[in-house]
Amino acid sequence: MNYQLSSRVWTNIFSLFLLAVVCVTVFFSFSPKALALEYNREILIEADFSGRDLTDSSFTKANLRQSNFNHSNLRGVSFFAANLESANLEGADLTNATLDSARLVKTNLTNAVLEGAFAASAKFDGAIIDGADFTDVLLRPDEQKKLCKLARGTNPTTGRDTRDTLFCS
Repeated sequence: MNYQLSSRVWTNIFSLFLLAVVCVTVFFSFSPKALALEYNREILIEADFSGRDLTDSSFTKANLRQSNFNHSNLRGVSFFAANLESANLEGADLTNATLDSARLVKTNLTNAVLEGAFAASAKFDGAIIDGADFTDVLLRPDEQKKLCKLARGTNPTTGRDTRDTLFCS
């Protein structure tokens, strides 16, 4: 009798252990959406964020001069008043990003997708925009004119011509 009780207890313990292992495995097998991170007011000069999923993260007023966001997912990211001078945003997805008052001087936006981004008061002096997609981007008219002088190429992701997305004549 004691042997049967002991055997049953160990069987129950083993079953609970297996159930716990299965639950933990199932929980960690789902790939949840990337957690939004906050880098507000950080000094991140020459930081490497290349290839990262930074969806909905915030870099408000951050110094990101010469940082690398090459092929990063930056959907919904806030770069409000951020310094992105000479940053590499090549192939980045900036769909619905906030770039208002951002400094994008000499920034590489080659093949970037900026669809629906808010870029009023952003400065793009000397930016490289070959193949960038500016569909539905809110820009100041003087910045749009400046960008039209540089615009060329077709975005490989969306298939849209840069000049068309900027409404260049």
